[in-house]
Amino acid sequence: MLVSQNVVTHAGDTTCTLSYEDRFLRRKVLRTDTGEPFLVDLPRTTSLEAGQAFALEDGRHVAVLPAEEPLMEITSPDLMRLVWHIGNRHCPAQIEPARVLVQPDHVIRDLMTRLGATVHDVTAPFTPEGGAYGHGRTHGHDHSHTHPPGGDAHHHHTETHRIDAPKGPHHGH
Repeated sequence: MLVSQNVVTHAGDTTCTLSYEDRFLRRKVLRTDTGEPFLVDLPRTTSLEAGQAFALEDGRHVAVLPAEEPLMEITSPDLMRLVWHIGNRHCPAQIEPARVLVQPDHVIRDLMTRLGATVHDVTAPFTPEGGAYGHGRTHGHDHSHTHPPGGDAHHHHTETHRIDAPKGPHHGH
């Protein structure tokens, strides 16, 4: 089986279509879109984007394509205010001029509806913005926990991390 230990910017000789979650990996057997298996064995967990490719040991490149997946499309005449609320909840978001795409989340759906947004279920490739410094990932948090009666639904979590973030006292870790 061919192995890739490196990710590069390359158009690719073939492709591998992966969901947003599947584009976050370190070591895994994947298959090209034509069915050829290859092992990804990267030095650290990496967030892959469209335009990147796995460099195979035989010299070929497997381009990463974002897969279509279930998403929520959020639209509103006041989209910028809604983007602030989405970001404040650390949700990965694909921000476009007329809409924002986020992964399905009943709490975000309810919030957006209460704030006057139109929310539709769609299927599309998901390529959200990077982390706080423009690359890496923002990890959302689980909304399955409960809040105390009368508790404020607005709260802050410290579980948000950026991949390859500098560590130290000035970076929140």
